[in-house]
Amino acid sequence: MAGFRSLARQVRDPRCDLALRRYSLRKCLERFAPYGHRATWDHLCSRHRIEPEDREPDPARLVAALDELEEARAVWLVYEVEFAKRRKREKHDGLRRPGTFDDWHRRTWGGCGIAWCNDPSVHPAATLGDVLRRLISALESEPGAVCPVCAEVRIVWKQELAHEPWSGPVCTGCGILVPQPVLTPEALAESKKARRRELASVA
Repeated sequence: MAGFRSLARQVRDPRCDLALRRYSLRKCLERFAPYGHRATWDHLCSRHRIEPEDREPDPARLVAALDELEEARAVWLVYEVEFAKRRKREKHDGLRRPGTFDDWHRRTWGGCGIAWCNDPSVHPAATLGDVLRRLISALESEPGAVCPVCAEVRIVWKQELAHEPWSGPVCTGCGILVPQPVLTPEALAESKKARRRELASVA
């Protein structure tokens, strides 16, 4: 099975036909898709003006989309190296049991669903790299009360998500499933109250 880098080479290879180059970009998303496969594809198509069903898109646009994906992947790989170093230090110091922060990281191993977007058509407007940098900065800081990606205040707890943990706080601004470790207990409680208010208004 081809890895991310070999698939990326196919996307850039002008000797390959456009259908294969497009297919290879889609396959890259099976290795690294920060918003989930469908939402990341929708994001790349929107930002780089690629028709989602076009089998022979402009090769320059395909490469631009790949460039954005690769930049974000580089950001994430640096974070994963630092995370592994931290866990090694913690184990050395006797902290064997992972906390809630590590539960979140375990679900995003490999870079899929880092900033999960349950609705594939609703995702952040910024580049993937910028989104990941904001998210990592929030993970390395004290918990806050707003979305770490778009600073939206309104975060609503959603049930029956299509991605583990299956329920959690979703930003109403950019659509990401906000990692619980970046939110204060008060912000998490408020997200659950917002859900109850939504249910009450529908009933």
